[in-house]
Amino acid sequence: MNPIVSMIDHAVLQPTQNDHDVRAACKLCDELRVASICVKPSHVPLARLELGDSPVMVSTVIGFPHGGTTTSTKVAETREACSQGAREVDMVVNLGKVFSGDWDYVLADIQAVVEAAAEHDAITKVIFETGLLYDEQKIKLCELSEQAKAAFVKTSTGFGFKKNDEGRLVGTGATLEDVALMRKHTSDAMQVKASGGVRSFADAVKFVELGATRLGTSSTAAIAEGATSDSDY
Repeated sequence: MNPIVSMIDHAVLQPTQNDHDVRAACKLCDELRVASICVKPSHVPLARLELGDSPVMVSTVIGFPHGGTTTSTKVAETREACSQGAREVDMVVNLGKVFSGDWDYVLADIQAVVEAAAEHDAITKVIFETGLLYDEQKIKLCELSEQAKAAFVKTSTGFGFKKNDEGRLVGTGATLEDVALMRKHTSDAMQVKASGGVRSFADAVKFVELGATRLGTSSTAAIAEGATSDSDY
């Protein structure tokens, strides 16, 4: 088992991905012994069934991808997913409330999901969507996530977009700068997940060297193929 590959949360989150895709991904994840397979909430029962007694965990997403659902909806989604076998939940912060500066709401939103997941001995990762935020907002979210006792802070959904200078929508994802910033502004008790744009073994190594301990990607096979025997990882 390659150490880098063992840090991967393999994503099966595209809107069109179906039961067949989940089954195939479960087989890949079990063979490679990744950390988890991250599926849409409706696919949690199938992933749990397919993985059986595999050490690969089932993870899912909450309030995905824009974070704008109500807190009570996120809590209900978390409880249902965990009762069906999810052991990790990746929740999206309420971006509108972040940009409103309503930090009390943001903290309560995160805490509610953390507590709901903990009822089932599951952990919570907090997705910032860093490509849309200012550094001050990212730092504040690091502080609030730690205060709420989340397990991870996470860069991106992989579905974030913003307009470039030409007015075209371009995808946003993890950057080396954001991972370094998040690592700097969290304690050793908090872990960092880089997600969005991690497509090669070389990419993965760079993020890990900056302090990421999980990698969200759908490029798991390519990363595994890129692992070399002479690598420190």
